[in-house]
Amino acid sequence: MARERARNDLPAASGFFADPRAELGPLRGRVLIVDDDERNLFAATSALEELGHEIVLARSGEEALKRLLHEDFAVILLDLHMPGMDGYETAGFIRQRRKTSHIPIVFLTAVFRDEAHLFQAYSAGAVDVVFKPIDPFILRSKVQVLIDLHMKTVEVQRQGAHRERLLAENARVHKEKLEAEQALRRSEERQQAILKSLPIVFHSRSMEPPYRPLFLSGNVEALTGFTPEDFLAEADFGSSRIHPDDLETLVQAVAGAAQRGGYSCEFRWRCADGEYRRFLDQGILAPPALGGPGEVIGALLDVTERHSLEEQLAQARKMESVGQLTGGVAHDFNNLLTVIIGNLDLLARRPGHDERTERQLTAMRYAADRGRSLTRQLLAFSRRQHLSPVTLDVNALIINFSSLLKQAVGDAVTVELDLADVQLKAHVDAAQLETALLNLAVNARDAMPQGGRLTIRTRLMDRPLGVRASGHDGPGPWIGVEVTDTGVGIPSSALERIFEPFFTTKDVGKGSGLGLSQVYGFVQQSGGYITVDSEPAKGSSFRLMLKMSDRELELAPEAAQQGAPASGSGRVLVVEDDPQVLAVTVQVLRELGYEVVTAANAQAAMERLEAGEPVDLLFSDVVMPGGCNGVELARRATAMRPNLKVLLSSGYVGEAAAMAAEAFELIDKPYEQASLAARLAQLLGDGASGRKRKPASPGRSRGGGAGGDHAPRAQRAQVS
Repeated sequence: MARERARNDLPAASGFFADPRAELGPLRGRVLIVDDDERNLFAATSALEELGHEIVLARSGEEALKRLLHEDFAVILLDLHMPGMDGYETAGFIRQRRKTSHIPIVFLTAVFRDEAHLFQAYSAGAVDVVFKPIDPFILRSKVQVLIDLHMKTVEVQRQGAHRERLLAENARVHKEKLEAEQALRRSEERQQAILKSLPIVFHSRSMEPPYRPLFLSGNVEALTGFTPEDFLAEADFGSSRIHPDDLETLVQAVAGAAQRGGYSCEFRWRCADGEYRRFLDQGILAPPALGGPGEVIGALLDVTERHSLEEQLAQARKMESVGQLTGGVAHDFNNLLTVIIGNLDLLARRPGHDERTERQLTAMRYAADRGRSLTRQLLAFSRRQHLSPVTLDVNALIINFSSLLKQAVGDAVTVELDLADVQLKAHVDAAQLETALLNLAVNARDAMPQGGRLTIRTRLMDRPLGVRASGHDGPGPWIGVEVTDTGVGIPSSALERIFEPFFTTKDVGKGSGLGLSQVYGFVQQSGGYITVDSEPAKGSSFRLMLKMSDRELELAPEAAQQGAPASGSGRVLVVEDDPQVLAVTVQVLRELGYEVVTAANAQAAMERLEAGEPVDLLFSDVVMPGGCNGVELARRATAMRPNLKVLLSSGYVGEAAAMAAEAFELIDKPYEQASLAARLAQLLGDGASGRKRKPASPGRSRGGGAGGDHAPRAQRAQVS
């Protein structure tokens, strides 16, 4: 009876009622807030009330677990610091229980802000952490996203159960029609109306190959493009259009119906337009009284769209998981590379190296640079790289960059430009866009070993092309940048994985598998998307879709200064919690002529400043333990000393680094001695030229304007 009540709560299928959701009413999410402090409970409740969802309060971990025994929730807000059972222990019990393991947990904390506790929180099963005092807007936004995901999942389950009920109901009606011819005649008109309103084809057919159809409902034409007469005229008409790879699946399923009394399988079927669609075929063995021996009756349902959405969702989840992993690896590796590259710079400046030592230093530097390139591409894929976007003319960038593209692909490949006759302005990182084009061009070259044609085409579009259910299908204008080759194409088995890091179809040693990952991450982080069309032996076409910008064009920067690192003078306060990074940074700065004082965290740095320590520039890491990151330290320090210069460093673009990029100068890890010297000279005004240099706009390195000189960026482009 409970199962029947649950099934009766399901919405009607689309088309069966005027409003398929009307019989169910709106869905409301339930939020469990666990906190021993009444003030915190009141603050969280006040922030979430306007969302209109049900809020349940628990004042301890034990009370929360009791509620979870009998109640279900869309999201749990869990205080970490509670007497008795704390948030970590409570989360552990929630994750251990199968019924509650899927519920997303958001930790609330005013105490545990350091990286160790954050890592512990995520390891305990949290999907997010919100710091107290709670920002109502941030809390509402995070909770609404999680509730929306929960409600969509519930809605899919309800719709699936509802569709199952419809199938069962209509199968029952069909069975009653065969049992009682007189009842069938009286209800024929009503029954036909029901059949035509549903995206389902009812059929009966022989159990023996070629499974000759004996009956099909009239709406088969809407699903396949063929009439029932087309199927009935030829015994093997239906089976001949099943995809060859799926035919055996159907054969085995129908054959098993004789033992099990029914079958269910999915297969691809070639419709009248030549396209394959995916159908779910479910049937039962017809009783002798209803049909001849060896006859099955069943229903055919078009599940093409559902299958496509499931694949897209699975792919999106996989790419996000890989992105989080690669971003974390790159973040930690950048700290290691900072130490390695810094020490190599110091060793290289020492005089008296013999030839063997020079070769060893060169080999180590090459390996370090390769590691830096790999981490940058990993950060690009995970959308955690530090971008310096400017408003540029895409056509002008492609024209200026085309000479390097032609060199990269060689004389055997003809490069053709087919550019729109209107100005296409995009707000993107110029160097990363050039790198993306270069990666696509080199991949195209490798796909044309005997030579061929590479076409770069740009278009202005009102709406994006080649994507469904992606979240990018909003109104334009959009800029389409298409890179097409006449090469060997990409196997269909590899298309779903080509953007994954380290996945490559090239021979060992001919590619790292990070080129397309860089393109994917850069375009995603820039608010666009990428699609690919490929057919074996006919070539491939990659389409980058970027949002059109209405900002003014920005000029290109001056070429980077070449030569030895610029010496400087001044007193620098270095704040870094990694002892090895701190040691090499101090040594590099002292060799450049700066006086250096150090602090291991923000608190120690503020104590030095409050004590009156003379400092010209604050050089701090962004991510630090102790509850105060580099951005907050810089704000407090400049509030105390308005003339204090600030340079921050970061190994990846997290939330704190993104804030820094908006407010202060930022240098990415790993940094070289020369680049660090140039940035310090720019800020302190004592560069090698001896003149004061105008600082860049806060947090942004200018780059990539219309008609600008792109050579410095082109030389930095990384290809895999």
